[in-house]
Amino acid sequence: MPIVGPSISSLSAFAPLSEPGWTAEGRLGLAALEPRFSGIEARAGALVWRRRPRGFAGLLRCICGQMISNAAAEAIWARLRALPGALEPESFLALDDAALCGVAGLSRPKAAHARSLARACLDGTLDFAAIAALPDAEAVARIASVKGLGPWTAGIYLLFAEDRTDVFPPGDVALAAGAHHLLGLEARPASPALVEIARAWSPWRGLAARLLWHHWRWATGRAAGEA
Repeated sequence: MPIVGPSISSLSAFAPLSEPGWTAEGRLGLAALEPRFSGIEARAGALVWRRRPRGFAGLLRCICGQMISNAAAEAIWARLRALPGALEPESFLALDDAALCGVAGLSRPKAAHARSLARACLDGTLDFAAIAALPDAEAVARIASVKGLGPWTAGIYLLFAEDRTDVFPPGDVALAAGAHHLLGLEARPASPALVEIARAWSPWRGLAARLLWHHWRWATGRAAGEA
């Protein structure tokens, strides 16, 4: 049976949990590839490991975060998940724009994307158990095949719902800013340039992304655990 979402009681937008077993090896490997990663936690504090739920609810949260700040996304998500039925695809489709846009605050395009997601979960286009078994590129392509779920959304989901080691979400503004600051680049890299830079960090690009966000929070004066 496809996984469509967690129980409401298990759901939080970004739950700080214990790190997966590969992170010690990942830190050593990443530091060998780019030594500047090794000093991030000494300055910024220990990395807070965040996860999102697998399935429909996890991708729905990713849609909330498209093209807006974390703070704005969190506010929308808090209202959205409070709507009865919002966290299961079948009951989500019964919610109208008055609820999704008027109450929760989703834009109309994002509400449409969320409905596409719900239909894809119900018709089997997105089988989350199958996606979990796919290689990174194939998993990104499978998720991104759904209207409104591009490579960034797919990458964020795979990184935070599946703890993938080598996923690097393209087009992320904070990752570009963090890389610019950490690496002392002349300019903030555009998405293709950053993707090319990150190739050198494989097979630990997922950890690199988490550390770059962590570094950028520190560089902009936010607490280590702050989203």
